[in-house]
Amino acid sequence: MTDPRSAAALATERIGLVEAGTRRMLETVSALLPEAVAEPSALPGWTRGHVLAHIARNADSLVNLLTGARTGTDIPQYASEQARDQGIEDGAGRPLDAQLADLRESHERFAAAVALMDPEDWAADVRHRSGVVFPACDLVWKRLGELEYHLVDLGADYSPAEWPEEFAVTEFHKLALKLHGTELPAVELVAEDTGDRGLIGSGDIALTVRGPLRSLLAWLSGRSDGADLRRTPDTALPQLPPMG
Repeated sequence: MTDPRSAAALATERIGLVEAGTRRMLETVSALLPEAVAEPSALPGWTRGHVLAHIARNADSLVNLLTGARTGTDIPQYASEQARDQGIEDGAGRPLDAQLADLRESHERFAAAVALMDPEDWAADVRHRSGVVFPACDLVWKRLGELEYHLVDLGADYSPAEWPEEFAVTEFHKLALKLHGTELPAVELVAEDTGDRGLIGSGDIALTVRGPLRSLLAWLSGRSDGADLRRTPDTALPQLPPMG
């Protein structure tokens, strides 16, 4: 059982990061030309409109999980996978002003749901659409990830180099840990700017990869091919699985 005081403190500490990430998202989208919404994003098969619709619907899906945690009921994140996909598809073709309004309003609903949470509610278990169960306090960080990763995916004026330090450091270690012990060849990761290190894969270390922390995270998260990273020996980087 997650300690309620620790869970509440963690959630409260991270809400400010989500607010700042939302402001960056709205500023970046506001600077787009109207026709940019229909242009391709960095995600295969998705326009920028698909990415924006997904970000808004994700906020509403997290409201469902927050409400479930607060009321002690099992509210699914989405009604179904089909409903999730349809919501994104339905919203993708809207004009820029409608996308912006949806981003603002869905964030306001998320923020309102957060404000209703009592300290003990943050320790309640919630179930992600993937089936993974975790404490509700992690929902705040998950929202931050949706904002920061997909802001890069828009292919607009925002790059991994601009990720906030706390987000980049935390996600670097999280993704490295997720890939540690997998069937990948063992790769040592060295962040030359921060001194952070990680190890992915299994077996004896076959490759050491060095570069700025955010460049390493961009590769780990599928937002870069890693061409800007230094490799010892100078061999190809392994193919990483989708972030999921």
